[in-house]
Amino acid sequence: MKKSRGHKSDHGKGGGGCSDRCGLLDCDCPGDEAAILETEDLDFTGGMGGGLDPDTISLASVTAVTTNVSNKRSKPDIKMEPSAGRPVDYQVSVTIVEARQLVGLNMDPVVCVEIGDDKKYTQMKESTNCPYYNEYFVFDFHVPSDVMFDKILKLSVIHSKNLLRSGTLVGSFKLDIGTVYSQPEHQFFHKWALLSDPDDITAGCKGYIKCDIAVVGKGDNIKTPHKATETDEDDIEGNLLLPEGVPAERQWARYYVKIYRAEGLPKMNTSIMANVKKAFIGENKDLVDPYVQILFAGQRGKTSIQKSSYEPIWNEQIVFTEMFPPLCKRMKVQIRDSDKVNDVALGTHFIDLRKIANDGDKGFLPTLGPAWVNMYGSTRSYTIMDEHQDLNEGLGEGVSFRARLLVSLCVEILDTSSPEVMSSTEVKVEGVPKISESATGKVEEFFLFGAFLEATMIDRKIGDKPICFEVTIGNYGSEIDGVTKLKSSSGKKSGGDGDEEETELIHGSSDEEEGDDDNDLVSVSTTPPMKPVITDRNYFHLPYFERKPCIYIKSWWQDQRRRLYNANLIDNIADKLEEGLNDVQEVIKTEKAYPERRLRGVLEDLSNGCSQFLTLANKDQNQTGRTKLDKERLKSCMRELENLGQQAKTIRTQVKKNTVRDKIKLVQNFLHKLRFLADEPQHSIPDIYIWMMSNNKRIAYARVPSKDILYSGVEEETGKDCGKVKTIFLKLPGKKGFGAAGWTVQAKTEIYLWLGLNRQRKDFLSGLPNGFEENKMLKGPGSQSAPPISLTYMMKQIFQLRVHMYQARSLFAADSSGLSDPFARVFFSTHSQVTEVLNETLCPTWDQLMVFDNVELFGEVGELRDDPPIIVIEIYDQDTVGKAEFMGRTFAKPITKMADEHYGPPRFPPQLEYYQIYRGNCTAGEMLAAFELLQIGPHGKADLPPIDGPTDMDRGPILPVPLGIRPVLSKYRIEVLFWGLRDLKRVNLAAVDRPRVDIECAGKGVQSSLIQNYKKNPNFGTLVKMFEVDLPENELLHPPLNIRVVDCRAFGRYTLVGNHAVTTLRKFIYRAADKEANNWNTQEEIIVNYEPEPSIKKMETMVKLDSGSDAVVKIEEDDKGGKKKKRKKGGDEVEEEEFDESMLDWWSKYFASIETLMEILKAQEAAMADAEEKEDQDISAEGGEIKPDDSSVKGKKGKGKDKRRPGDMPEKKKHKLNELQVYPKELEKEFDNFEDWLHTFNLFRGKAGDDDDQNMADEDRIIGKFKGSLCMYKVPVSDEMQREMGFDSNMGMFQNIPTNDPINVVVRVYIIRATDLHPADINGKADPYIAIKLGKSDIKDKENYLSKQLNPIFGKSFDMEATFPMDSTLTVSVYDWDLVGTDDLIGETKLDLENRYYSKHRAICGLPSKYAVHGYNVWRDPLKPTQILAKLCKEGKLDGPHYGPGGRVKVANRIFMGPTEIEDENGLKKQTDEHLALTALKHWEDIPRVGCKLIPEHVETRPLLNPDKPGIEQGRIEMWVDMFPKDMPAPGPAIDIAPRKPKKFELRVIIWNTDEVILEDDDIFTGEKSSDIFVRGWLKGQQEDKQDTDVHYHSLTGEGLFNWRFIYPFDYLQAEEKIVISKKESMFAWDETEYKIPARLNLQVWDADHFSADDFLGAIELDLNRFPRGAKTAKQCSINMVLNEQDIPMVSIFKQRRIKGWWPFLARDENDEFELTGKVEAELQLMTAEEAEKNPVGEGRNEPEPLEKPNRPDTAFLWFLMPFKAIKNLICNQYFWLTVKLVVALLLVLILGLFIYSMPGYMVKKLMGA
Repeated sequence: MKKSRGHKSDHGKGGGGCSDRCGLLDCDCPGDEAAILETEDLDFTGGMGGGLDPDTISLASVTAVTTNVSNKRSKPDIKMEPSAGRPVDYQVSVTIVEARQLVGLNMDPVVCVEIGDDKKYTQMKESTNCPYYNEYFVFDFHVPSDVMFDKILKLSVIHSKNLLRSGTLVGSFKLDIGTVYSQPEHQFFHKWALLSDPDDITAGCKGYIKCDIAVVGKGDNIKTPHKATETDEDDIEGNLLLPEGVPAERQWARYYVKIYRAEGLPKMNTSIMANVKKAFIGENKDLVDPYVQILFAGQRGKTSIQKSSYEPIWNEQIVFTEMFPPLCKRMKVQIRDSDKVNDVALGTHFIDLRKIANDGDKGFLPTLGPAWVNMYGSTRSYTIMDEHQDLNEGLGEGVSFRARLLVSLCVEILDTSSPEVMSSTEVKVEGVPKISESATGKVEEFFLFGAFLEATMIDRKIGDKPICFEVTIGNYGSEIDGVTKLKSSSGKKSGGDGDEEETELIHGSSDEEEGDDDNDLVSVSTTPPMKPVITDRNYFHLPYFERKPCIYIKSWWQDQRRRLYNANLIDNIADKLEEGLNDVQEVIKTEKAYPERRLRGVLEDLSNGCSQFLTLANKDQNQTGRTKLDKERLKSCMRELENLGQQAKTIRTQVKKNTVRDKIKLVQNFLHKLRFLADEPQHSIPDIYIWMMSNNKRIAYARVPSKDILYSGVEEETGKDCGKVKTIFLKLPGKKGFGAAGWTVQAKTEIYLWLGLNRQRKDFLSGLPNGFEENKMLKGPGSQSAPPISLTYMMKQIFQLRVHMYQARSLFAADSSGLSDPFARVFFSTHSQVTEVLNETLCPTWDQLMVFDNVELFGEVGELRDDPPIIVIEIYDQDTVGKAEFMGRTFAKPITKMADEHYGPPRFPPQLEYYQIYRGNCTAGEMLAAFELLQIGPHGKADLPPIDGPTDMDRGPILPVPLGIRPVLSKYRIEVLFWGLRDLKRVNLAAVDRPRVDIECAGKGVQSSLIQNYKKNPNFGTLVKMFEVDLPENELLHPPLNIRVVDCRAFGRYTLVGNHAVTTLRKFIYRAADKEANNWNTQEEIIVNYEPEPSIKKMETMVKLDSGSDAVVKIEEDDKGGKKKKRKKGGDEVEEEEFDESMLDWWSKYFASIETLMEILKAQEAAMADAEEKEDQDISAEGGEIKPDDSSVKGKKGKGKDKRRPGDMPEKKKHKLNELQVYPKELEKEFDNFEDWLHTFNLFRGKAGDDDDQNMADEDRIIGKFKGSLCMYKVPVSDEMQREMGFDSNMGMFQNIPTNDPINVVVRVYIIRATDLHPADINGKADPYIAIKLGKSDIKDKENYLSKQLNPIFGKSFDMEATFPMDSTLTVSVYDWDLVGTDDLIGETKLDLENRYYSKHRAICGLPSKYAVHGYNVWRDPLKPTQILAKLCKEGKLDGPHYGPGGRVKVANRIFMGPTEIEDENGLKKQTDEHLALTALKHWEDIPRVGCKLIPEHVETRPLLNPDKPGIEQGRIEMWVDMFPKDMPAPGPAIDIAPRKPKKFELRVIIWNTDEVILEDDDIFTGEKSSDIFVRGWLKGQQEDKQDTDVHYHSLTGEGLFNWRFIYPFDYLQAEEKIVISKKESMFAWDETEYKIPARLNLQVWDADHFSADDFLGAIELDLNRFPRGAKTAKQCSINMVLNEQDIPMVSIFKQRRIKGWWPFLARDENDEFELTGKVEAELQLMTAEEAEKNPVGEGRNEPEPLEKPNRPDTAFLWFLMPFKAIKNLICNQYFWLTVKLVVALLLVLILGLFIYSMPGYMVKKLMGA
C-alpha cells in the first residue's frame, strides 16, 4: 500500500486507536483502524480551556469519511446541496465624508454613488473645490453572492448638476463589491478614493473623495474601527482607498481580449422552429447566431454576430482601457445567441484576474492563452422555456457542457504621456489574424472508461420506469450531439444533424465495428436501461448484482495534461495537509496526547510534498501549445512551493506543546495558498457529467472534474479519483436542488472512472476490485483490445453487518412542538433497516443493535477488509400522517473482520464514535454509533462473535447495544437550581398560566414545583432539587440534558410549551477548588501595591467628533500650579488658556475615555502587526533568504505612519481626567452574559427553519426563557465537597444565593447617542427618537426627535420603576418620526436586567475611578465605597475590612493602599476612608475565593437590530443603566448628560490689501493687462452668507486696496471642533436640520466683469483650528505656506484670537498643478458673542468703528487725458493688422465703386466712337 494509513483512524474518541498503542502519532500502523467520520462539535471546543476558535475549524473540511483510503476507493463528499446561486441578503453602506482638490474652477460639486443600477446623490455644495458632505447611503440587495461581488460600485463627482441638466463629470472611481468584502472587517474606513476622468486618461488625478464603504452579509458584524486623528487622515497619499498591496500610483492599461472561435455550441430551437424555418427558407441551417460579450469593470464589449453557425470563427479582439491593477476581480465572458426577441446566454465563463497574474517582485501581468475555456450551463436539449437559464448566465453549477471558446488575454501598461495614446476609455473591437491549429496544443485521442458497480438509493418519486446512466465528456457521448470521430485532424467535430443513424447505433448498444484500420469501436456512453427494484419505502436500487455495466468514450482534445498534472500535484499536497490538520485538531479536541508530534509529521509531509513538486513539475517543457501563462505560473508555483517547503521546515522546529494552536493557524494559511495555486485558469479537458435518465427524462446528475480522474504514469500526478471506486451522490439540476428537495439523495452510485490517452490505456482496469471477467461486445479478432461493456464478478463474499446505534443529539426540530420523533434508516449496499421511533425528543437514545445478514459484496477479501463500501445513515422524523420528513444524513465506514481474524483488541469490539449529521450544507446534530462488518466464513454464522447484550433489559425483538461497546457508566448527582421562567409567549393562542419545568437526563429526571400564577410571579417556590443518574465515565459521551416546560391546564391536561437541550454538561461539572492556586487559607498577608496607571500620552488639538466618528476630548493643561505658560517663538507670544476644573462636565470625561479606548485599540493593533511581522521574519530568517512574493509588504503600511508621529504635534502634559470605561460592545459580552451563577436557557418551540427559507429563524422559535443553573458531580461525595456544602444541605452546591422573591427597583437608563443608523426616509436620513419599554412602563420621547440625523446625540436619562422578576427585560428602541403615518422602527436592543442585578459583578451601578463629592465626577451610587466594601465582605464571609493607619485597608489576606484625604466644594480637606475602600473594590478580582471583577463606571455600545432584517445591524446605541433597589437609600439626581450647547462666536475678517493678483483683462484702448479685483469670503457650510468687498477697478500691478470688513457670526462646539448650523433643507422641509461642519474660512479673489460672468482667480481655505500663520510681508508669502503645511507653524484662531498677515491665493493651471494667483493681507479676529456685543463694528467700512477709505490710484479714465497715446496704442499695438486689413478693404471698395460709376459713360463714349 502506498499511502500511510491510519492517521485518520488512530484516535477514536473512546481511545483504542493506534495512538494508544504506539504512543506515537507519526507511526505507520498497519491499515486496520476504525473508520472515523470526523465530527467537529464546536460545543466541545468552547468548553475546553478556550478551545479552538471556531473560525479556524472548517466544518466542511472535517466531515468527509476520512479514513485514509486504500488505492481502491476515494472519499465521498457529504455536502449535498449546491450553495452557489442562492440569493442572500447584503447591505452596502457608503459614507461620503468630503472631497478635496477637485479639478475645476469655482464648481458646485455633487457626489453620485452608484451600484449596478441604483444611483444616489449627495447634496450640492456651492462654489467650492473641497466640499464637506458627511452623508450616509445604504443599498440593500437580495442576490446570490457571486452576483453581489461582481457588482461595480462607482463614485463620481459631477459639477453643477440640477433638475434640468445632468451636469458634467469631473472624475470617477470604481471598484467591485468583492474587493470591499475581501478587506479586513469587510470595509474601507475613512479612505481617499482617487478620481480619474474616463474620457481623458492622460489627465491624471481629478481630485479625491474621502469615504467609508462597508459590505455586510447576513451574520457579519461590522466593527467600527477606531478613528485616527484627522491629521493622520489628511495624509491623502497614505490613506488611498486601495486594498493592501496595490500600489498607490495606478497606471492606465489596455486589456486585449482576443476571441478566436468556439465549438460545440448547443443546438438551439431545433424541433418545431426548425421545421417552420425550413418550410419558409427551404434549407436547413445551423440555428444559432452567436456573438461573444465581455463585461469588465462596468464596461461591455461585443464581437460581431456570426450568423447561423455552430462553430463560429470571429478572430476579433475587444480592447478595454482601465486602471491597472484593476479593482474589479472578474471578467465575464459570455457566448450569446442573437435573436430578435431576446438574446440569451449560451454559456458564461469568468476570468479571475488574480489567478492569471502575480503581483510579486518576480510577478507577471495578467496573461491567458490562447487557450480553450469550457462553458457549462443548462442541459443541451432545447426547450422554449429553459428552466435552467440562470445556469447559462453563470449562476450556480452548470449541469451540462455548453461550448468551448478559444480566447487569449494580455495587458499592456500605457504610457499616458506619449502623444499617440488614445485618451478615451471606450471599448473597441478590432480584427486579429487567425491562429494556427497547433497553437493550443497537439490534438490527442483520449479514452474514458467507467464502470457502475452499484446504483442504490434511487428516489422512489422517479417512478419505476427503466433507468439508465449517461456519461458525457464535452459533447462526446451525448445522445443529442452524438459526436463520434473527428472528420479531420482539424479538431472540428462532425455535425450532429446528419448523423442520426449513427446515434441510433450507439443507443441500441448494437454497435458494429467501424471499417477503420485500428479496429476500434464507437463509444458506448449509456448503460443499458434496467427496471429498479424496491429497497424500502423511500428508495429503489438497480439489481446489478454480479454483472456491472460499463461505459467508454473516445474523445479528441488538445493535449494539455501538464496543466492538470501540476494542479493534481498541488491538490495532493493540499489534501494531505488538510487531512493532517483535521487530525491534529481531532487530537486536541479529544484531549489526546502529543498533538505537536502529529503536527510535526504533517509539516514534514508538507515539505517533502513541496520538494517533490519541484522535481516533477518541470517536465515536458517543450510541449506544443504552452502559453506564456503556463510558463509564468510554473515559475511562480515553483517559487511559492519552495518557499512553503522551507517555511514548513522552519515551523516544524518551532512546534512546541504550547504553540500548537498558533502554528495550526499559520499552516491553515498555507492550505488556502495551496488551494489557490491549484486552481488552473486555462482549461483543457472538459468535466465529465453523469446523468441518470428514466423514461428518456433527465432526472439527476453528478459532475466529475476531469483532472480528478486523469491518469499519469507518475503516481503523484494522477487525479485523486483515477482508477478508484468513488461513491457519487446524484443531485437535482439547478434551482430544483435548493432547499429540502435537494437534500434527498436522488441516487447513490459506486462508480469507477479512468481517463487517459488512448495509447496509455493498458491498465485502465487495474484499479477495480479484483475477481471479474470482461464481457466484450464482439467476439473475434481485434476484440482483445476492445474495452468491456460489462464486468461479471466471480468472487463474492458474504458478510454480516452490525450497526450499533447508541444515540443522537442536537437534532433538527421537525415538528411544530419544537421536538421531533426521530428514527434512523441505515443503508448498506442494497440493504436498509430502521431503528425504532422515539417520540418527542431531539436527543434520542436508541441503544439498538441492527444486524444485516447475508450482505453480498463483490471483490477480493483483502480489498474489502481494507476498504469496505460506505454506510449511509439518514435520520427522519416520523409523522402520524404523510411521509417521514428528512432531518439529516451522515456517512460511516465499518471496521471489517475477515473470517480468519481474531475478534479482539485492539480493533474489536469497535468504539462508539461521534458522526456529524448534515442537512444540506448545514450541520444538524451528531450521532454516536459504531459499525462492524464481519465476514461469514465457511462454517456459517457459528463462527461470528456472540452478541451479549445487558441482561437486565427486555425490549422484545429490539437488541440493545452489546456490552463491550456500550459506554462504562458511573453514578452522578445532578443538582438543578430552579429560579424562574421569563417572556413566555402564548401557546396555541392561550396564555401560559401554571407552568412547570421537567428536567430529564439519561432516562432519569426531576420536576420543579408548579408556578401557581405566572402573571403574578413567574419564579419557582422551591429553589434546588436534585436527582441521581448513571452517566458514561468518558465526559465526551455524556448525553444531553433536556429541559422542558409544560403548562398544566384544567382537567389534568398538559401542554408542552417549549424545550431546550443542554448538549454539553461539561461546564456544569463541579470540580473541587484547587487550594494551592488560590492560596486562600494561607496566613501570610499579601500587599497589593497599585501604582496609579501611567496616563497614556494624548495628542494636542481639541476634540474631533464628526457625527459619525467617535469623539475625543483634549483638555489643555499647564503646570500643576496652573501658572500661565508662555512660549516664545519668533517674537510671537502664545497664551494658553488656564485650565479650569469647573469647565469640565460629563462629556469631557466621556471624550477623554473614548480617546483612551482608541489609543488602546491602536496599541493592540500595532502589537499584533509587530508580532505577525516578527513571526514572518523568524520564519524567513531561519529558512535562509526567502521572502514570499507578498509578505514583504506586510505590516509596513501602518509603520510608516507611526514614524512621523512624534514630530507631528507638540506633546504636552495632560490634566489627568477621571475617565470611565467605554465598551465597544454590549456589557454582558465582556462579562460572560452575567451568567456567573444564574444561567438563561432559551426555550424553543416550532419547526426549525432551514438556512434558505428564513421564514422561521431561530429567534422566532424562542418561546421563552428558563432561568436556573445545574451542577453535577460524582457520588459518593468527597470530604472537601461535604465541607463546602456544609452551610445548608437543602441548597446543595448553590450556597449564598439570594432569595427569588419579587424586588422593587428604580431603573435609570442613560442614552448618550446613536451612530450609523439605517436611513428610514427617502432622503437618506432619519428623524430618530428614543422609546424605552420595561414591563408596564413605556416611554416614547417622540416630541424630542432629532431632525434628519443618522448620528444623533440624545444625551438623556429616563427613570422608571420595575419589579423583578415580572419586568426583567428592558427594550431600548430607536424610531423614525414621520409627520404622517406610523413611525418606523429603525432598530432595538434588549437588556436582561435581572441577570445584571443578581450578578456578582455588581452591575447595578458602575464604580467610578475616583471618589469625589462634587464636580463632574460626583459619586452617584447611594452606597459609599466603604458601605459597599463592608457589604461584600459580609456576603463573602470574609475577614475585614480593617482600615489601618497610613492609608491601608486589609481585606481577607490582601492589603490595599491609597490616599485618605478628600476636598469638598469649598476646597477644605477632610480625612476619609472612601478612597481606600474604592481601591479595594477596583481590585476585587484579586480577593481569594470570592473575588471577581466589579463593573466600572462605563458606557456600553449596543447594536440595534430590526426583526424584519435579521442579523444585519441597523446602527448602534451608546448607553448605560443604573439600578437602585427600593429598600436602599434613594439615589441622588441623575447626572446631566444633555448634549453640549454650541457657543456663539463672531469672526471678524478685515481684508486690507491684495498683491500680485494675476491680471485677467486687456484694456481695449490702452492694451494694458489689468484686473478689477474684489474678494469674497464665507464660512464653510454658510455659503448663502457670503460677503464681497467693493471692487478695486483697473489694477495694473495686481495690487488692490480694500480696508473692508467681513463679519461672520457662528455657533461652535469647542469639544468637537465643529460649527453647528440649523437650517431648513428645502422650502418644503417641516423643520430645521442640524449640521455639524468643520470650521473653515474660504476666501476667494475674483475679477469683476460688467457684462459677462465674473472670472474666478484664486482661493484659499483656512481651517480655523489649524492654519498656517500669515507671512509678515507680501514678499515672504509663498505657495509653500499651503502646500508644505508640515514645515510651517500652525495656529488656531480659537487660541490666538487675533492674527494678521499675508496668505496666498491658489488656483490650478492647465496641468492641474497649483499655481499662485495672488496674495491677500487680512486680519482675523475671533470674539465671543458677549464681547462682540460690547464693542460692535460695522460691515464693509460702515459705522461703528469705520475703516478709512483706501487711497486707490485713479487709473480708470486715463485715456481721456492722453488721447494720442490711446489711439497710438489702439492702432499700433492692439489692432495693427486689423487696421491694415480695413484700409486695404476700403481701397478695394472705392476702386470698385469708381469703376461701376464710370463704366456706363465710358462705354457710351466707346460706342458712339467719340
